[in-house]
Amino acid sequence: MRITVPTEDLRTRLADAAEVVVWDLASPAPWPAIDVVVPPYMGSLDLLAALDGVAVRLVQSQSIGYDGVLERLPEGVAFANAAGVHEGPAAEIGMALVLAAQRDLPRFVRQQDAQEWRGGFTRGLAGLRVVVVGAGGLGSAMVDRLLPFDARPVRVARSRRTDSRGEVAALDELPELLSGAEAVVICLPLDDSTHHLVDAGFLARMPDGAILVNIGRGGIVDTDALLGELGTGRLRAGLDVTDPEPLPAGHPLWSAPGVVISPHVGGQVRTMPDAVEALVRRQIAALAAGETPSNLVAASA
Repeated sequence: MRITVPTEDLRTRLADAAEVVVWDLASPAPWPAIDVVVPPYMGSLDLLAALDGVAVRLVQSQSIGYDGVLERLPEGVAFANAAGVHEGPAAEIGMALVLAAQRDLPRFVRQQDAQEWRGGFTRGLAGLRVVVVGAGGLGSAMVDRLLPFDARPVRVARSRRTDSRGEVAALDELPELLSGAEAVVICLPLDDSTHHLVDAGFLARMPDGAILVNIGRGGIVDTDALLGELGTGRLRAGLDVTDPEPLPAGHPLWSAPGVVISPHVGGQVRTMPDAVEALVRRQIAALAAGETPSNLVAASA
């Protein structure tokens, strides 16, 4: 079995499982037929053009999100995302952003820089009414982290349902839910139905002083609409993803009041290579056994 990976580290990790070479998709393919291609983490989608004319059984992404992939993927090539790899770490960033806002940590950092000792009461998380938009792996991981802080999360998905954790509200119930939300955490993937889901109307329904946290994809939020609310000081925000991304120097989001920004690092923890290795090994085993790989977003022809 022939595998390509983007780094020497991953090649070394998988050397006992298959014939593995490093290929970053920026040069010609090493073989005319490849069983598994692992593209660079958060690399340009334009790199997928390198797969044209190559017989590829599976492209195994290192990311959960796959917006824009299917439009660039050669016809007939199977594609799997990295569900199970990033949800926990991304939810950690979500919690960090909520905590930073609720406990006023940015102000304390600025005071430390100025060597000023000024306390004061902060909001905290106990009893915080949080609407978690997205009830998949990321949304579930976020709820898991909110509950020990005595927050009160409400889960929202595309359709209403009941699962082992209780009730999940539908997206069309959001207008009513937003009016009572002290925090909203976006945990959705980006597609045509979620692009600019968080628009001016969505934000206007959130009460004064509420915080919007986005750990899904930047394009889910209308940046101009968010800047309007931040500019008045009515809402706050914690963003691990932005639109545009990377956020260019001089963009008004950098200096908007009440916003904390992390540069799309939700999944970037030191244990990520271990999780990616384990996922690729499972996919290799599935292909070798003639079984269907997991996490398929697009099946082979």
